[in-house]
Amino acid sequence: MAIKILSSLDAARIQWYHFKAIIVAGMGLFTDAYDLFCIAPVMKMISHVYYNGDSINTAVLSTSYAIALLGTAAGQLIFGYLGDRVGRRRVYGLCLVIMILSSFGCGFSVCTTRRSCVMVSLGFFRFILGLGIGGDYPLSATIMSEFANKRTRGAFIAAVFSMQGLGILVSSAVTMAVCVAFKSGGNGFEVVKEAPAEADVAWRLILMIGALPAALTFYWRMLMPETARYTALVENNIVQAAKDMQRVMSISHLSDETTTEPPPLPPPASYKLFSRRFLNLHGRDLFAASVNWFLVDVVFYTSNLLLSQIFSHYSDKPSSSTPENVYDAAFEVAELGAIIAACSTIPGYWFTVYFIDKIGRVKIQIMGFFFMAVIYLVAGIPYSWYWSKHEQNKKGFMVLYGLIFFFCNFGPNTTTFIIPAELFPARFRSTCHGISGAVGKLGAIVGTVGFLWATKEMDGDDINQVYPEVNRMRIAFLVLGGVCIAGIFVTYFFTKETMGRSLEDNEHEQDNNDEGETEPPIVNGQSSASTLLQMP
Repeated sequence: MAIKILSSLDAARIQWYHFKAIIVAGMGLFTDAYDLFCIAPVMKMISHVYYNGDSINTAVLSTSYAIALLGTAAGQLIFGYLGDRVGRRRVYGLCLVIMILSSFGCGFSVCTTRRSCVMVSLGFFRFILGLGIGGDYPLSATIMSEFANKRTRGAFIAAVFSMQGLGILVSSAVTMAVCVAFKSGGNGFEVVKEAPAEADVAWRLILMIGALPAALTFYWRMLMPETARYTALVENNIVQAAKDMQRVMSISHLSDETTTEPPPLPPPASYKLFSRRFLNLHGRDLFAASVNWFLVDVVFYTSNLLLSQIFSHYSDKPSSSTPENVYDAAFEVAELGAIIAACSTIPGYWFTVYFIDKIGRVKIQIMGFFFMAVIYLVAGIPYSWYWSKHEQNKKGFMVLYGLIFFFCNFGPNTTTFIIPAELFPARFRSTCHGISGAVGKLGAIVGTVGFLWATKEMDGDDINQVYPEVNRMRIAFLVLGGVCIAGIFVTYFFTKETMGRSLEDNEHEQDNNDEGETEPPIVNGQSSASTLLQMP
């Protein structure tokens, strides 16, 4: 019966419920991207409100970025583990509640006069927000992979992840709208160095608005049934798995006997997480997934961090002009984010959705790493030449930098989210995805904190230059190119292709390799790997 249920899921036609699940599952990724991209203009506003327009200290700035990433890594580990222990659905709603409440908490950060108090309070709520966002990563990927059929599974998981692109765009749009509204409604256009009192409300409002889309999907998230694979393989309740699937999807291959006949008792689990057998079977896959995620997050988060600083050098404003207005400062950062999202980031996501089940995960990942490496080298070696007085050079650099985001998302940023949700057994799937993602967030911390300190402005006469020492920026680009090259090698030598295969086939292939067996026999047109489904 388990064979019938899961083979029917693999062969199921695309249905309305699949698209509903994409939207509901994608809201966590939407919130993640919204928070990631709104924090840059928010920190600009905070620098005007609490630091009199001066730059925030590098230690404070790096801590504010790292605290949310640490929370995300912790959330991936904790909720990834709970997703396998108590069920995907049982902890899925909890992650969303944490994200919603902590987003509002960020807006209600205590104190309005002492900047240290505000930053500590904001850091606390951003850590809690990171817990919720981190938990949503493994659960969303696992749930979508276990609901999807094997022909379009990659596209469905990529579509969930592509909600990040919408989050980026909405984050920028909301920031720009709030800035325009507060500037036109108050005296913002007259204020230059000293920020108006209402600016302290503006940045809080931007942070809180990001919780609304996620809150609107809470009801539908709580109505989602447990996945059939978890119910059948981990809870060993095949009857309930069939009932849940028939309640939300049209599964024509299931007969009535699956809802009436009691399931057979499966044998106990043959190995545990991190046992010697687990490491023999899945250690290589966990290594590849974790290292690739680490490498791409170093690149992705560093590139986002450097975006506004690099392109502020391209601004047409005179370098010695009057200090910028608080709303204009945030608006310019958000506007740049919107342009990059619309022209590079979102197209990259949807190219992956279209090609992931045609080209394959491994080829797309290698291609993305390769083109990013080329772009970093081409942009980094002659870095000072791009920022000469020739406008054409600057525009060329902008195009190159935008292509980094395109190939990051039509490449490893998306595939590293997909692959861990397909490689591991059902009873370890959420946990291993969480481990891979947590290692990735360590890479994000290395990228943000490391490059904030490595490329921070030094005291000197030319304080208006983005980074006075061009050589350090050149080295930064070359290092990022080297990271991408490392990603190519790890992907080529260690990452396995999962396109077009059942989740159970991927697991059974490992068992066969370990036992020295050959190809699994075919039963009724399906790989007998499905017999492994009788295991918990």
